[in-house]
Amino acid sequence: MDLNLRGKCALVTGASRGLGYAVALGLAKEGARIALNSRDPEKLSAAARTIVEQTNVDVHSLAMDVTDPATPERIIAAAVEVLGGLDLLVTNAGGPPPGRFEIFDDATWQKAIDLSLMSHVRLIRAALPHLRRSPAASVLTITSYSVKQPIPNLVLSNSVRAATVGLTKSLALELGPEGIRFNSILPAWTETERVVELMAARAKTNGTTVEEEITKQSQDSAFKRMGSPEEFANAAVFLLSPAASYITGVMLTVDGGMYKGTL
Repeated sequence: MDLNLRGKCALVTGASRGLGYAVALGLAKEGARIALNSRDPEKLSAAARTIVEQTNVDVHSLAMDVTDPATPERIIAAAVEVLGGLDLLVTNAGGPPPGRFEIFDDATWQKAIDLSLMSHVRLIRAALPHLRRSPAASVLTITSYSVKQPIPNLVLSNSVRAATVGLTKSLALELGPEGIRFNSILPAWTETERVVELMAARAKTNGTTVEEEITKQSQDSAFKRMGSPEEFANAAVFLLSPAASYITGVMLTVDGGMYKGTL
């Protein structure tokens, strides 16, 4: 199937590693022109070089911190300048720290809100004037299956990401008449650097190893394994593409059967 992504202009945040990087690479393989964002210039440049080597498409690095309230507008402006427009926006950021409810103060909660909710809000708000000029405007927020099935010891993520899902669904309804699509993917445990970090935190608490914790967590999947970033990216690239032109307001779990609900 031709996803009709060749030449489309895409910005992917949180793209120096993990799921964001996998989505950017998947879009580039389909011929999209890419702007990457993360806060680490060296990791971001390395990611961009790898994508260029593998796909030979235009890739631009925009190293800025999306948690700074003034930065999302700058990221969007820079992406539009280097790409010549904006068709696709992927809002993605690393998750807040693990831990139980009582250890977090107000300042930590506010940081989690800025990272996992307000970064999406600010990026989308800044992007809307440009998306309105696109004939194939599509926004994808990356959240977590924890919004449907809370994950132990991740109270910040469980709480704040649920607000991003509410935002995504609301915008799908509000801006659908203008032809702008909004969807969210709710990944479960996927083999990324962040997941290894979370497994390391569990291992420390439980007196086990990272490998033991990964094996234990994988038992929740129907396949008895974690997903790969590429498997996640395949779903994301399709949802972003014009091939999914009648799909909006979808909260898609890419979870290998880890979510046990029926809705």
